[in-house]
Amino acid sequence: MRTSRTSMIDISEKKDILRVARARGTIFLEKETINTIKENKIKKGDVLANAELAAVNAVKQTPAFIFLAHPIPIMSVDVSFEIEEKFINVFVEVKAIAKTGVELEALMGVEIALLTIWDMTKYLEKDENGQYPNTKISDILVIEKIKQDL
Repeated sequence: MRTSRTSMIDISEKKDILRVARARGTIFLEKETINTIKENKIKKGDVLANAELAAVNAVKQTPAFIFLAHPIPIMSVDVSFEIEEKFINVFVEVKAIAKTGVELEALMGVEIALLTIWDMTKYLEKDENGQYPNTKISDILVIEKIKQDL
């Protein structure tokens, strides 16, 4: 009989504390695409509103995609955007009172927000060959992690 080497880490002995994680990621787009987003003239609708909702949903669904991640009772998700001439930074902050951290949830929120932006703007980003020569997602990282006793 084969015994699995895969298991969810036992956190039952840990105490609940405030957990906060902030993550960031960037999507590079054409200047014209950024302007179309600012003018709210993207065919599929409001890019930032959709990216925000997608991020919140992704945070809540993290254990469905990362199988060994613990389901965590999320207390708060804050999504914000920094729009520059040729890129958008996405920031996601997740808070929970839990036995384990929320870094994966914050990262998942950032990634799905960025993919939503890509999906909603791809028709503007394609070149004559259907490629995306200047569209790029990068710099996805945890920028802060906080653990605080209650």
